[in-house]
Amino acid sequence: MTDTYLITGGMGCIGAWILYHLTQDGKKAVNFDQSTDTHRLDWLMSKDEQSAITFIQGDLRDTNTVKSVVTDHNITHIIHLAALQVPMCRANPVLGAQVNVVGTVNIFEAAKDNDINHIAYASSIAVYGSADDYPAGLIAHDAPKLPRTLYGGYKVANESTATVYFNDYGISSTNLRPYTVYGVGRDQGLTSEPTKALVAVAKGEEYTITFGGKMQFHLASDVALQFILASEQPLGGAFGFNMGQPPQAVTEFADIVEDIEPSANIDVDDKPLPFPEGFDDTELKAHFDTVYETPLEDGIQQTLEHIRRLGDAI
Repeated sequence: MTDTYLITGGMGCIGAWILYHLTQDGKKAVNFDQSTDTHRLDWLMSKDEQSAITFIQGDLRDTNTVKSVVTDHNITHIIHLAALQVPMCRANPVLGAQVNVVGTVNIFEAAKDNDINHIAYASSIAVYGSADDYPAGLIAHDAPKLPRTLYGGYKVANESTATVYFNDYGISSTNLRPYTVYGVGRDQGLTSEPTKALVAVAKGEEYTITFGGKMQFHLASDVALQFILASEQPLGGAFGFNMGQPPQAVTEFADIVEDIEPSANIDVDDKPLPFPEGFDDTELKAHFDTVYETPLEDGIQQTLEHIRRLGDAI
């Protein structure tokens, strides 16, 4: 049977990069998403290339629909990304729980009904608390989960759900917890500002990033490749991994951009975000032979070149 990958939330930044890499490798991909907006995919691949993807518009809350998609398309691998983000969960907690928690249960149920024994899914550093909740240094993968948002609480629930599905039904899972994702397609969310700064630079415009401090930066393409690998290599349990990279200051991000493009004009506010500076990825590297970590300077260079190729399309 041909391997077929189900991606939920493929119209988002990471999902679009996953669909890109799967199609570049000649793999069959099915995108399940409530959105039909392809603008991020348009930045990564042509319409002809996108024609290799099966697009299904649907609601993750609908148990029967989710199960039918997995059955009807002979899905062999699942990468579950679809979720409502922090502001939407705060504005509508019930809807947030239905999409983020019940939707994830529906994915596990669909896997169980179709004898799929492994899932890769997105968690978040939002499962952890603020910096003052922990000792100094990188936050360990098994540090206490002390979420400060409903979104983070829902992600904790999903990690617990994954543990139960492994213990009760033998469905293994791997979740990844990235920090600040940047790159083409990262045009939404608070930490999208570094990417928006790159778009401004490519267009010859000034930009102010409204936060400072240190954080870990992950190139969107790297995160996508790590999710694909996580879906293909079951580890025999319910695992969750922080994604690494050395924490770097937002001012350093701006300095690198200005070194690459001397005409760039990026200001950085000195107020840090209320998150720890970084998270320990020792366990990720212990479990996977390949960890995708493009150095920040190289990732910025690649992203600027990609944005320039797109021109007015972005």
